[in-house]
Amino acid sequence: MGNLLAYSGIVTKVRAMQAKLLTDEDFRNIAAFHTVTEVAAYLKEHPGYRNVLADMDENRLHRGEIEKLLVQSLYSDYTRLYRFSGMDQKKFLELYLKRYEMNLINYCLRIVFNHYEKPFDLDHKKIFFDKYSDLSIDKLITSGNISELVENLKGTEYYAPLKRLENAENPTLFDYDLALNLYYFTTMWKKRKKILKHKELEIFTRDAGAKIDLLNLQWIYRAKKYYNMLPPDISTLLIPIHYRIHVDQLKDLVEAPSVDEFLKLVTRTPYLRHTDTQTPASIETIYKDCLYRLYLADRRSNPYSIATVNTYLFLKEEELDKLTTVLECVRYGLPARETLTYIGGTAK
Repeated sequence: MGNLLAYSGIVTKVRAMQAKLLTDEDFRNIAAFHTVTEVAAYLKEHPGYRNVLADMDENRLHRGEIEKLLVQSLYSDYTRLYRFSGMDQKKFLELYLKRYEMNLINYCLRIVFNHYEKPFDLDHKKIFFDKYSDLSIDKLITSGNISELVENLKGTEYYAPLKRLENAENPTLFDYDLALNLYYFTTMWKKRKKILKHKELEIFTRDAGAKIDLLNLQWIYRAKKYYNMLPPDISTLLIPIHYRIHVDQLKDLVEAPSVDEFLKLVTRTPYLRHTDTQTPASIETIYKDCLYRLYLADRRSNPYSIATVNTYLFLKEEELDKLTTVLECVRYGLPARETLTYIGGTAK
């Protein structure tokens, strides 16, 4: 009864927001367009994006501008969820916010490493981060190099793990990405027990644990297929958390002598049993498909819990990823059938 009362308001809000997500039919319609302007006009009339696009002239919106507005729609949804949340739910959302903070830092790392002529384009994120995060966009945009960027993170939790790399010999963007990812996942795993209790801790542990397992599988696959990395080097990439994949099983996967042997072994894991891993890009798509099924199952079993919020944010982020891909395909004039193969999965 306690959870029913605590979550009745936010569940009602999530259901209303869920009804505004794009459907499979919406994606088929969008994929058939020939210009980005047509996509913008369609989204402008859709209830899920009407508010963020209302004052924009779709004839003047290019792909980059639309993508900024899509990000703002995610932040708008997060803000609405935060406003409808009780104290415990707010603590979960503050933990969830770390993924957005990590994405922001990753973006800034790429800017300073690649020395872009127009380095920072973060005005559309400033209001959100000023309100909910300790990260200062005003500071970050002054960073001219990696040392300045790290110093501009001083006073935040991300400073120490990135500062340590100063002692490394010629650290690369990959090294900073890795340090940030490892810090994010290990910190999230530790903090979950301080923030969540009982059933909600169980739900979040299952969702986060599965995500970590699946990411490790994906990274092993990519390391072997695209970079021919040796097992000791692959091991340094992995998140040091083992949920349903035992450490010995993970070791066997890392040491598999070929991609084909890895694909045979991976079907013995709890996530990919009875799965055809020989189809093109199957490992890449299985990651999201597994999470999709897991999150929806948790929401069905525990509708008045953090699973409802967690699942909605996952679905919204997936929707934005697909829209970004479709926009790119439309921009380059790909036929609708080919565009739909790139987004795959389930739209809603």
